[in-house]
Amino acid sequence: MGRLSVNLCGIEMDNPVIPASGTFGYGYEFAEIYDINCLGTFSFKGTTRDPRFGNPTPRIAECTAGMINAVGLQNPGVDKVIAEELPKLKQCFHKPVMANVSGFSIEDYAYTCALLDKEEQVGWLEVNVSCPNVHGGGMSFGTDPQAAAEVTRAVKAVTTKPVIVKLSPNVTDIVSIAKACEAAGADGISLINTLLGMRIDLRTKKPIIKNTMGGFSGPAIFPVALRMVYQVAHAVSIPVVGMGGVSTAEDVIEMMLAGALAVEVGAQNLVDPMACKKIIDDLPAVMDKFNIKNLQDIIGGVQNG
Repeated sequence: MGRLSVNLCGIEMDNPVIPASGTFGYGYEFAEIYDINCLGTFSFKGTTRDPRFGNPTPRIAECTAGMINAVGLQNPGVDKVIAEELPKLKQCFHKPVMANVSGFSIEDYAYTCALLDKEEQVGWLEVNVSCPNVHGGGMSFGTDPQAAAEVTRAVKAVTTKPVIVKLSPNVTDIVSIAKACEAAGADGISLINTLLGMRIDLRTKKPIIKNTMGGFSGPAIFPVALRMVYQVAHAVSIPVVGMGGVSTAEDVIEMMLAGALAVEVGAQNLVDPMACKKIIDDLPAVMDKFNIKNLQDIIGGVQNG
């Protein structure tokens, strides 16, 4: 293994940098800008059982050190992803890819994951439990330990590949949810998804986002993400993938010290399409600056007191 290498759920990655779902499409658009095979992997656009047009516009709002989005899981549906998107992806990305899956019922999650599990290029299934449970009053699966565990068990029952459950930060106790997913068989945990936020147009006195509220991401949320990664990584024995406001190589190292084995980069890809490549290129020099020989040696290495 190289000095940047990590092993995520049994799959070796050249480095821990992963573009986050929803910020990197299906990869081939970014492949026109640089060779995306430099990435550890990437998490492709959140995929659902059926096609989704997404939420009404406007669904993006800028804010200090971040952005709010309410895109609404726009995607062509799992059948089209398998038939059209994955073959195009395979032409430009030659490593295992992370398939991000969303659903509105337990059956949705199981159905979509079972299909993607059969795809050769899919290495991991990242299961987003921040979606509203249509059979449970609309509350997100990820806000309740039992509901998150039920999704995890259902997906594990129909898949053979590593299942990484992606958690919402919009809860009072993220550790209990992570532990419930681990007990239900999750192979890893990724966090955090976006925080809930809103903006108001002072001229119209109306919310900028048509849905009123949306997911807040960007550098402003990094300290919250880091705190939650630290809490979860020290409470579970499965790998943690950290994300939330990551924009530099220093941020990656900080996340790893908090306990993340790998690190996803989200909103920064929308600010700078070259962001992940720059972070990977910068990592060796930053490691040298802080006397870090190998990244795998620093995971969870934060010193208390």
